[in-house]
Parts: sequence; C-alpha cells; structure tokens
Amino acid sequence: MHTVYLGIGTNLGDRRRNIAEAVRLIGERIGTVRRLSSLIETEPWGFTSSNMFVNAAACVDTSLTPRGVLEATQAIERELGRTRKSTDGQYHDRLIDIDILMYDDLHIDEPDLKIPHPLMHERDFVMRPLGEIYEGATPGHPDII
Repeated sequence: MHTVYLGIGTNLGDRRRNIAEAVRLIGERIGTVRRLSSLIETEPWGFTSSNMFVNAAACVDTSLTPRGVLEATQAIERELGRTRKSTDGQYHDRLIDIDILMYDDLHIDEPDLKIPHPLMHERDFVMRPLGEIYEGATPGHPDII
C-alpha cells in the first residue's frame, strides 16, 4: 500500500456537498481515506472571482500507481461536472478540483504529473489542511517536505 495526500477544492454550487461527494468517490475508487482535514473557506488564488472556495486535504491508502491516482482523480472531477482544467496558469471557477500533493516520498516530474505538487508551499489553502493531517508535521506548523 502507498500513502497519497490529496488537496480538494471547490467554489461553485453546494461546496460542502461537492467535497463530501469527492471524498466518497475517492474512497470507492482510489483507496481508504485515512484522514480528512477540516474544511476551510478561502479566497480564490491566482484569479478573481466572487465565489469563495472550500478546501480540504485527505490522506489515502492506495494500491494505485501515481498515474492511476491521476487518472482516477481526473475521472472523479469529470463525473462531478468539471469540464476543463487550468492550463498555463489560467485559473477559473470550478465545481471540484483534486490535486495530488504527495505520494509516498516519490518525486515525479512529467509534463502532466508533478509530485510533490510544485505550488503547494505557496498556497495556504493547501498547507493549512495538509498540516492538520500530515503524519510528520509538528502541531500547528506544516513542516512538510
């Protein structure tokens, strides 16, 4: 089994329900959700929108490969109504966004798969929930990687 940390966010529709449904599908298709952070509400990052985000992080035990996790998260996003991904730093409102933050201690740098997530340290909406559930973090300080 492998440990994968996922970031989950949404700023459209019933945001709490979107997160709950994503977590349910992650549990069905990726693996056992061992820990789930609290939900935090945050401003949009990297673009302007009047819609606030709800964000969370999940720790999942999985037998999938990193590529398998990527494919599963993208399928879940499509199923929940996401029609386009952010490209070239162009962000937009979204029903659901699931990012692979870390997978064991792997470092992967492929065009469509980068682990650990290259921008996670710049994003408080990732680091705060991740710091709550990361096994090696000092309480109150997300000293991750």
